[in-house]
Amino acid sequence: MSTVVDQYRALARYNTWMNGKLYDLAATLDPAERTRDRGAFFGSVQGTLGHVLWADRIWLWRFTNDPEVGVSRDRDGNPIPYGMHDQVLYADFDDLRRERAATDAHIERWTGGLTEDALAAPIRYASASRGERAHPLWMAVTHFFNHQTHHRGQATTLLKQLGHDPGVTDLILFLWNESGP
Repeated sequence: MSTVVDQYRALARYNTWMNGKLYDLAATLDPAERTRDRGAFFGSVQGTLGHVLWADRIWLWRFTNDPEVGVSRDRDGNPIPYGMHDQVLYADFDDLRRERAATDAHIERWTGGLTEDALAAPIRYASASRGERAHPLWMAVTHFFNHQTHHRGQATTLLKQLGHDPGVTDLILFLWNESGP
């Protein structure tokens, strides 16, 4: 029997898999192509991928209360200050990719410790645009994974428009392949 916790753990693994696929494909692009504003919500392929990383870190910080989770760092480990959702965290794609992989590993570790009781408990946080918020954790975790999927879909579209096919991106295929025939 599958629980909601099992589903979130599967979504964390899917997140890692999809990010790997998209980052591998984005790495084949010329840097000018990867960063060119394409009229997407976050401009470019790299801008879109960067936004997902930014949002994931904000949510992980809210989920864990670990201040280090929300901090982006340069190659020397120095904190990079950032604020708004449209700010570029990493202009260097290799840095962005490294930080994405580290964050994906953190997401998988965090979901590994999730419990049904924790998901039912309230989460309280402040939103810059909406003030203080409180609701069951499961609502925020569902949003977290939905947000990733939404913006990865945008990145997938941008890559496809550039002539780079990301291949199959379906969650059900990932799950089926994970469990075997």
